[in-house]
Amino acid sequence: MFWKRLMSSAVLVVLALIFLLTGGVWLGAATTILSLIAFRELMHACGVEEDGKTGALEWVGYAGICLYGLSMTLTRDFSLGLGVLVFLFLGEMFVYVFRFPAYRSKQVMTAFFCAFYPTVLFSFVYLTRELTHGIYLVWLIFISSWICDTCAYLSGMAFGRHKLAPVLSPKKSVEGAVGGTAGSALVGALFAWAFLVPAREDAGVIWVAALICAVGAVISQVGDLAASAIKRNHEIKDYGKIIPGHGGIMDRFDSVLFTAPVIYYLSVVLLRVGFS
Repeated sequence: MFWKRLMSSAVLVVLALIFLLTGGVWLGAATTILSLIAFRELMHACGVEEDGKTGALEWVGYAGICLYGLSMTLTRDFSLGLGVLVFLFLGEMFVYVFRFPAYRSKQVMTAFFCAFYPTVLFSFVYLTRELTHGIYLVWLIFISSWICDTCAYLSGMAFGRHKLAPVLSPKKSVEGAVGGTAGSALVGALFAWAFLVPAREDAGVIWVAALICAVGAVISQVGDLAASAIKRNHEIKDYGKIIPGHGGIMDRFDSVLFTAPVIYYLSVVLLRVGFS
């Protein structure tokens, strides 16, 4: 299992390098595909289509996700993206009304949540990459999530004494959470020193990047626990099997989803960057 996870992680890193360095339409397409897969995983985890087949609610979700990804990739216009989400909601309600009583209101609301959750949050990876110096800033998302996850695990193993969420995730500790946050801040500062300082010619960006990564790390751990809570509610171990040793897209990117919008807005506010 260890070697399987290691090989999968290596492949993910290579793919991340390719798409994040390339950016543009290719990254927009990649985040949309990830959103589609994550949507399917959530729909099946939550049992929205009770017979396990792809039903009308799921098809409307796929269409809405594709339109949202296309609109954000081509325009980066938040108002247009919001409009797509409105029509996605109306589409789900259309199915609810005209196929009544095939679906219950709980299924419709869950279907909209399953589409909104990964689609909107994944889009912030693309939007961060499109910012000025976004080729560097986008890596703060992964430093705040994947580096945090690694440092939290190591810190928890070495010093963990107090449970962070004893009912939801008994293995996570307060000490691990602190170690993950500190590790992300340190790596973020080193990353800024190596890449952002030469790009911006401002040494102060080191402290700003450390702060951004620290805040992102805290939020990433909430994202991890939120995805775990959904699995616990529906009594499943993994969302999928697409990534050997890790599970599904939601299993591997749960913390990234929460971190991406935080890094985007902190970068815009604290570093005063806009679209390049």
